[in-house]
Amino acid sequence: MAIIDELRTPLYFAAGTADLAVQQAKKVPGLIEQLAAEAPARIEAVRNADPKAVQEKVTAQAKEAQATVQSKLADVVGGLDTDLKKLGETAQDLALRGVGVAAEYAVKAREKYEEVAAHGEEAVRAWRGEAAEEIVEIAVVVEPDESKTEEPEPVPASADGSDASVEAKKAPARKTTARKAPAKKATVAAEKE
Repeated sequence: MAIIDELRTPLYFAAGTADLAVQQAKKVPGLIEQLAAEAPARIEAVRNADPKAVQEKVTAQAKEAQATVQSKLADVVGGLDTDLKKLGETAQDLALRGVGVAAEYAVKAREKYEEVAAHGEEAVRAWRGEAAEEIVEIAVVVEPDESKTEEPEPVPASADGSDASVEAKKAPARKTTARKAPAKKATVAAEKE
């Protein structure tokens, strides 16, 4: 049974992903309406903007970013430790931290995977209507049907002295169902020729 559950989990994950995607897709029309409402104001702001002012602002931001990068680079180069042993220990420490972080992310990813798979299982049950069926099954277990709990009526003994109840237990009554006649293959083969 565990193998079947392991095979079902990826399918439930896919169903959960699809269900979440549908939920997110339902939000798209609202976002489109919001963008459509904001677009005229933004376009008007761009039309009214002075190109020279925009160019000066971008140039000032670029110079500021260049100065920041140069100062950070100078700090890094100036603070570089030339001691190779210390650099090796630092590299080793960073590698161990990286492995720890990777393991942590793997655990978190597995948890999210299980959450989405559980969501998918619930979505599949909702699609099939199994949630309602489970409630009915629980109700039947909690409140068993009274007709099933009644004791069977005793069967009278037959005239030849044998017990009829033993015979009734051996051969329960069968319900007959109508069967369809099998299709005739000979007529199909004759039509082909």
